[in-house]
Amino acid sequence: MKTKEEIWELRLYIAGNTVKSQTALANLKKYCEEHLKGKYIIEVIDLLVKPQLAEGDQILAVPTLVKKVPEPIRKIIGDLSNEEKVLVGLNIRPAKI
Repeated sequence: MKTKEEIWELRLYIAGNTVKSQTALANLKKYCEEHLKGKYIIEVIDLLVKPQLAEGDQILAVPTLVKKVPEPIRKIIGDLSNEEKVLVGLNIRPAKI
């Protein structure tokens, strides 16, 4: 019997094609390939194109990464350049004590 693998649903909110947006997306893709290979979905939402979508996830700053699944929902703001902070924030790696 096969067990159902958990798929990570990640949503990255950006505002246009800025350096910060590109950096956040590149960092996110890199971390996902290294730690969640084949088990993730990234949805990129440009708030300059679809500003109405910011309200649903209560986005106050961009870029913002929202982990929708698995729960709990988590948000990380910034260009995601701090790998440790992102991995701990997404519950991929436990926080160091």
